[in-house]
Amino acid sequence: MAYNHKIELNKPERFVGGHRLCAGCGAGIVSRAIMRALDEGDRAVICNATSCLEVSSFIYPYTAWEDSYIHSAFENAAATCGGVEAAYRAAKRRGKVKDHFKFLTIGGDGGTYDIGFQSLSGAMERGHDMVYFCYDNEAYMNTGIQRSSATPRFANATTTPCGTQSEGKKQNKKDLTEILAAHHIPYVAQTTMLGNLKDLHKKAHKAIYTEGPAFVNILSPCPRGWQYAPENLPQICRMAVETCVWPLYEVIDGRWYLSYEPKKKLPVEEFMRLQGRFKHCFKPGNEWTIEEAQAYVDENWERLLEKCH
Repeated sequence: MAYNHKIELNKPERFVGGHRLCAGCGAGIVSRAIMRALDEGDRAVICNATSCLEVSSFIYPYTAWEDSYIHSAFENAAATCGGVEAAYRAAKRRGKVKDHFKFLTIGGDGGTYDIGFQSLSGAMERGHDMVYFCYDNEAYMNTGIQRSSATPRFANATTTPCGTQSEGKKQNKKDLTEILAAHHIPYVAQTTMLGNLKDLHKKAHKAIYTEGPAFVNILSPCPRGWQYAPENLPQICRMAVETCVWPLYEVIDGRWYLSYEPKKKLPVEEFMRLQGRFKHCFKPGNEWTIEEAQAYVDENWERLLEKCH
């Protein structure tokens, strides 16, 4: 069925208000979009790794989720979802289940890039019919803004603070989307909350209705960790895309497709300047940090263009 944005936006909410996420947090918007991507009539099981999203959206006995919801440990959300999906298939073969279910796992970057990576990789390799959505806010925000392997180089975090002896995190961000593409699963995508959310909605729907394992990586800024005013969330997402810090693309059955190419690729400092975690990069004497960040983004962008040619 062709994508109809008006229909998508008018669907009943399946991630509802009343949660306790911060103003300007991307995770709630991501969750609403993911749940709205489900076709009406289909039921879902949500496996959510321990995270800001989990502690803010499921406060017993209250929940923001309209579908079946499982809170997993930090490290095993994908394994939990894979186990439930396998049990569902077995029950359906025996005629014990009639309803049609989809299986979705959601985790932050800490529970996806790092602690839960083993579980994620195993579930994808085994071929479970499930989707893993990572909302990537680039640090362990729920436990104190510690750096993760998703944290970009030069970002200020509580375990990689900037100061006279340090310019923030020393390592570049892990490219998890590319790592998942190397698993040769049917569908992998990278997206964010851009404009009318059409790219996010379309990719979430594709992932959910692709047979077999799928992975979607969603840049999801955090106002506390990134240090921005809540109303600047859309602008930060837009600049991440326009500077090619966070390119939008898909990998479908091994073929790479670019979803969006900026008409004029903006300098990476336009993205960094919007966030307090990079403010030290703009101090006299630290110009080299912006130059190196730009060189890294340029190199990755050229490599992506070659793959998507």
